[in-house]
Amino acid sequence: MPIVILTDSASDIDASVRESLGIVVVPLKVMFGAETYLDGVTISSTEFFDKLSRSSVLPTTSQPSPLEFAEAYKAIREQHGSDVQIIAIMLSSALSGTYQSAMIAKSMLEKSLDITVIDSRKASYVHGMICVETAKAAREGKSKQQILDMIDRYLDEVQIYFIVDTLEFLQKGGRIGRAAAVIGSLLNIKPILTLDPAGYVAAFDKVRGTKKALNRVLETFQEYAQGKPVKVCVLHSAIPDQAAEILERIKQEFQVADSHLEQIGPVIGTHAGPGLLGIMMVRA
Repeated sequence: MPIVILTDSASDIDASVRESLGIVVVPLKVMFGAETYLDGVTISSTEFFDKLSRSSVLPTTSQPSPLEFAEAYKAIREQHGSDVQIIAIMLSSALSGTYQSAMIAKSMLEKSLDITVIDSRKASYVHGMICVETAKAAREGKSKQQILDMIDRYLDEVQIYFIVDTLEFLQKGGRIGRAAAVIGSLLNIKPILTLDPAGYVAAFDKVRGTKKALNRVLETFQEYAQGKPVKVCVLHSAIPDQAAEILERIKQEFQVADSHLEQIGPVIGTHAGPGLLGIMMVRA
């Protein structure tokens, strides 16, 4: 039976990769005041960060509705037949209601479709990478249970740390207090963030200066990798050159089996702002 991977646009998977692997993406929405855009459809990452730099309005985001997910499920059935198996890997339910919408849509169609919805407890290309790897496995003929086991392993083992350039967007979004934002700016404090096991954004450490923050993250990854081959992705928001330099350094210091450089999309960019660096790693 055919297996199709479905996800949301916050997975930040490159369009060409999605198309080549048959990954179905349901877009979230990004709003600048009265202007509404479909993430990755009517606004690209580059367009978003350009607009963000010029806008006096802080953007907001909105999850897809259950109806939009139901339409996506039905479109997959029309293309692949009623015996298709759908595995939907969603943005962390701690960060968005996207997972809940996908679950409601499943309940509307579960008598006629085999749908498994997974709360990734991850965000951006962290759950995007899992979608890509499982879509490859589906193309190779792996069974649904084999793919679900693969997902479980990745969800348990993948490591992610973010270095935020500015505390402004976290403060405006209510993530930290105004005083903390001012102090962080004055002291050049670079918070290192991660996603905790429940999928919430959590503080890992705070270091003075980007260079020290990066060194701290790479030290942590060395402890995790223990000299074994790893898959790695460097994420960034509108700083591709700096991200590329970091990826090259990682290739020199680790046994890298597979690597990616990805720009985060409008949804995560709304809450993190420009200048974010993220490093994701999982044992190969």
